Amino acid sequence: MSDPFYQPIGDEISLFNQAYTHQLPVLIKGPTGCGKTRFVSYMAVKLGRPLYTVACHDDLTAADLVGRYLIGDGQTFWQDGPLTRAVREGAICYLDEVVEARKDTTVVLHPLTDDRRILPLERTGERLTAPPEFMLVVSYNPGYQNVFKGMKPSTRQRFVALRFQYPNADLEKKIVIGETGIDEMMATRLVNLVNALRNLKDHDLEEAASTRLVVYAATLIKHGFSPIEACRAALVEPLSDDIEVIHGLMEVVFATFGK
Repeated sequence: MSDPFYQPIGDEISLFNQAYTHQLPVLIKGPTGCGKTRFVSYMAVKLGRPLYTVACHDDLTAADLVGRYLIGDGQTFWQDGPLTRAVREGAICYLDEVVEARKDTTVVLHPLTDDRRILPLERTGERLTAPPEFMLVVSYNPGYQNVFKGMKPSTRQRFVALRFQYPNADLEKKIVIGETGIDEMMATRLVNLVNALRNLKDHDLEEAASTRLVVYAATLIKHGFSPIEACRAALVEPLSDDIEVIHGLMEVVFATFGK
């Protein structure tokens, strides 16, 4: 299996390497589809460590992370959760959109994010000490934060933080070409289009078009879709359900590729 493609944007690789070397937990902040998850996957491969990824959600419990007793074949047995497995194996544990998890769930992370680096398992009576190779990485989208879903300052200050943004046009073009193999001229037109969409201020969009969506559009074009239909499916429809908004966004697509 080939390494995941990743185009560096700043000094994030150097900072992540230093955090790994010095056993510091990392927090990655950035909008949807800007490369947070791809970056963590890339770094796990480069560091030669297993990666456990958890997509956090409202119903995520501490037991989902740590583990629980199960019943099977007439007996009860303990099954580690992904966080516990990562600690035991010296792996990287990545909690994606960590603010979606319940507050009482993220409390289990605290002993792993200070100089103790321990994971107490109350149900089994174990007290695991994380090996030097273990690393905790969490991410979230600050644009979706509110009073009910935000990371507590006391938790946030336990991490070294990286802020991701959408790349500039030249870097985004390199990403699109590297991901899809599309020709440079088409990549340039797509990147110009997505930046025009991002600059729209008078449309009711919850979030800007992501680099991920540009890659989706390029993939469709590379495999035979017309640019108009590819952009409709990958860059416009995912951004809104409002017909009038979609029509407005499509006008920008038509201005780029013609009708």
